[in-house]
Amino acid sequence: MKKLIIRLSQYAVIAALSFFVIAAVGIIMGENLAHALPEYVDRTGEPCSTCHVNPGGGGPRTARGSLWVAQGRPDQVPELENVLYAPGVADGVELYDNACASCHGASGEGLFGVAITGSGITESQIRSTILLGRERSGMPGYEGQFSDEQFEALITYVTGIASGEIEPAPDTYPLPPGKLECVSNPDTEKCGGN
Repeated sequence: MKKLIIRLSQYAVIAALSFFVIAAVGIIMGENLAHALPEYVDRTGEPCSTCHVNPGGGGPRTARGSLWVAQGRPDQVPELENVLYAPGVADGVELYDNACASCHGASGEGLFGVAITGSGITESQIRSTILLGRERSGMPGYEGQFSDEQFEALITYVTGIASGEIEPAPDTYPLPPGKLECVSNPDTEKCGGN
């Protein structure tokens, strides 16, 4: 028993010394080994949603976030001029799902961002916030990232769920039950063919 206690004490001392050596080397080298949040926000001036576009983090999932990582995580997030956030998407619900749901919730219930559904936020407030963002709350600005038609579709949807005139998209969609069809196979004369 005494040998076991001595052995465990030796392991604890070795582990503690290893930790202090690694920490000392890191301090002496003066390098940040990782740039974790919220340091990212401080370094780049960008909100977390630049890269992380789902509630669990999981980024980078945006073109800017992916390019930022590919460039070695510099202090400046690259701008993608003349690149739409969601090319080819015209539906307000789908645009909301792509650009807004990761922070405001799939139904506008609010996650990291404020709750939108039934909030009564006015169209002009929504329009301004989507265009310019809100730096203090981490809301990115999307000016120039949507076509005019996309922007109007998104504004219509967000304003509608904020006022209660539009029901938010459901979390799930029921699927009809599968239909199996039996086809005879001439070789075996059995239904299904196998």
